Amino acid sequence: MSSEAYRRAGVDIDAADSVIARIRAFTNATKRPGVLSEIGGFGGLFEVSKNFRDPVLVSGADGVGTKILLAQRLGIHDTVGIDLVAMNVNDVVVSGAEPLFFLDYFATGALEPDVAVKVIAGISDGCRQANCALLGGEISEMPGMYEPGHYDLAGFCVGVVERDRILDGSKIAVGDKLVGLPSSGVHSNGYSLVRKLCDPVGYDVDIDGRELGKVLLAPTVIYVRTCLDLVRRFDVRGFVHITGGGFVENIPRVLPDNVAAEIEWGTWTVPPIFAFLQDRGELDDGEMARVFNNGIGMIAVVPSAQADEVARAAQGVVMGTIVPRTDAQVVIRR
Repeated sequence: MSSEAYRRAGVDIDAADSVIARIRAFTNATKRPGVLSEIGGFGGLFEVSKNFRDPVLVSGADGVGTKILLAQRLGIHDTVGIDLVAMNVNDVVVSGAEPLFFLDYFATGALEPDVAVKVIAGISDGCRQANCALLGGEISEMPGMYEPGHYDLAGFCVGVVERDRILDGSKIAVGDKLVGLPSSGVHSNGYSLVRKLCDPVGYDVDIDGRELGKVLLAPTVIYVRTCLDLVRRFDVRGFVHITGGGFVENIPRVLPDNVAAEIEWGTWTVPPIFAFLQDRGELDDGEMARVFNNGIGMIAVVPSAQADEVARAAQGVVMGTIVPRTDAQVVIRR
């Protein structure tokens, strides 16, 4: 039975039910050992494997930011869900944790089922990339809260790591190397500035043979499988997820107080989108390093003797060295 009064008030229960029915196949595709429940209940159930000796849970919560506004403007809704998963699982794996399950929150003023299904299909895709179960979520229709055609996303992830294998940066020492893993572009940070710079020129201008809008909506790389493989094979001493704050703000989050990271700019190829943004905004190098990832989405800190092999295994590049700290914790050499 439908609720006509509620529909007239702006909430369509039947539309929400239709979305849940359509996304069931997506959530089923992300199932992994430990999932004990189906979507539709009041809570998702997950059993932590008994194979862990001393498990520690690692949690994360994040969103996609104003990149969503660009997706809505261009009518491309199937990739921001991947971004949502990436922003969470990439943070969780920094501790050496394997992501177990993910929950999403989709909020809008008036539910458009086709849009919601595309977004959640992207979330499912991201979960499969991270080998993470989409355990549940929430679709919230709130008339008056959002402009027509607008929605917002939030995500929540839980992972697990053995206590004696937690990566907290405490083993990072002078002489260690930084191995950078390439990004797919801007990822999901800095889009308030991006939109301010790009709105005046439009999003169909050419950037190295591709439309600007499509370059900017390239989904964030999910580094989970690569990072966990590196942890199994090498003496990884820390990971850095390069998100809002760029190199300058994120690298110090994993460093002991007595060391600094010296980055050799030019050891990796910076994607053309960053030169375009820097030119459009007349941004200096320091601001670029503090806002954007500049082509490096994740950094592994490893012993010098393993750095080249780690770079080959991760298709990355040795981009810097841990040095004694004298002042700032991030020094960029150009």
